[in-house]
Amino acid sequence: MGKFIQALINIYKIEELRVRIGITLSILLVYRVGAQITLPGIDALQLAELGDRTGGGGLLGVLNMFTGGAFANASVFALGIMPYISASIVVQLMGVALPYLQKLQKEGESGRKTLNQITRWLTIAICVVQAPAYLYGLSALGVPDSAFILGKSFTFMIPSVIILVTGTIFAMWLGEKITDKGIGNGISLLIMVGIIATLPMSFTQEVISRVSENNGGLILILIEMILWIIIILLSILLVLAVRQIPVQYARRAQMGANNSNLFGRRQYIPLKLNASGVMPIIFAQAIMFAPSYIGRLIGNNEVGQWIQVNFSDIFGLWYNIVFGLLIIIFTFFYTAITVPTNKMSDDLKRSGGFVPGIRPGNETSEFLDNVMSQITFPGSLFLAALAVFPAIVVKLMGMQQGWALFYGGTSLLIMVGVAIDTIQQVNSYLLNRHYDGLMKTTSNRKISI
Repeated sequence: MGKFIQALINIYKIEELRVRIGITLSILLVYRVGAQITLPGIDALQLAELGDRTGGGGLLGVLNMFTGGAFANASVFALGIMPYISASIVVQLMGVALPYLQKLQKEGESGRKTLNQITRWLTIAICVVQAPAYLYGLSALGVPDSAFILGKSFTFMIPSVIILVTGTIFAMWLGEKITDKGIGNGISLLIMVGIIATLPMSFTQEVISRVSENNGGLILILIEMILWIIIILLSILLVLAVRQIPVQYARRAQMGANNSNLFGRRQYIPLKLNASGVMPIIFAQAIMFAPSYIGRLIGNNEVGQWIQVNFSDIFGLWYNIVFGLLIIIFTFFYTAITVPTNKMSDDLKRSGGFVPGIRPGNETSEFLDNVMSQITFPGSLFLAALAVFPAIVVKLMGMQQGWALFYGGTSLLIMVGVAIDTIQQVNSYLLNRHYDGLMKTTSNRKISI
């Protein structure tokens, strides 16, 4: 504890780091304040009287979590930053198929700026589609027609759509400012803060449920907290775990001002156990909206009703079986398009490096691809298990659905991943000025498997 306090003192001593943290906290405060500002034309008092409008722990609850409550509050930030995330994913995936985007990816800084501009325009297009759908869908959150002061007329809809689109653009700008002027990972920090904002209320509801309804009491709350800590530790292992591939350099090279000799020196290529991050879960969740919609198209016959019932409950058995399988499939798919083993092999060959016992070129590429497939399979199983774990604790322990969402899935992985990245950012400032890191166990080292 004393070392942690000393690390905080060291952070305060570094003026640049102190300023960057101050800017980051200020921007996050602005974002949280905006999440509480209700759209003009909607009676905020009626919304306050409606109580819980998050849809419990269902799909609406998931959407509300990522916006920090703004979704249920009919806020100016109701769409949150997710349209930008969707646009970024589309641009990244299209970069595999479109030669123009592939060319931009290779052009360095100028290409990156053009890709960012394309992503911004695509974000606006997505918002223009999502904003009217959100406004017309507020009734699904329990918002009565009487809460719309002007009704759902063009007088209300047009300004509200403009405000929602502007809110997402402003949130995107805030995230970029955190990246440029703050401590980095701006968009990720906005998402994480939104998730954390719903945590106290979810935990409070769980405690009230356990204590007031005599449903296990404080003992079960303690067991849940211990289980939560274990899940967080396992999530950290998933994020940090890497397979180190040894690399030998057969020729002399110079590095830095000290002209250190790397002849025969062995280094490593770190291949991550979970190279795809949370993307497979995001893809799978997007696909899982389709079955219930298909069920409604089929109609009210036996098959249609079965599909609607089983795939509308995110804590149901069939939903999670399909959900888990999709995560495994998307993990392999996303890893294949984001881990360029051919490029890694070519770069290694140009730099005079080779994997011991493996010939440079195609044989090295095949070797890296095989290793990547071998570690991706257990990683995908681990990721799928983590994603469906909230459903397990709901069914086995009777946990509140809102609180159960913090026991796995996208929310937990985002919190863990962003927290680790942020701590590493702070550590880099401290170590560069010859101070001890914020937490020595969260240095840039990876966990080898």
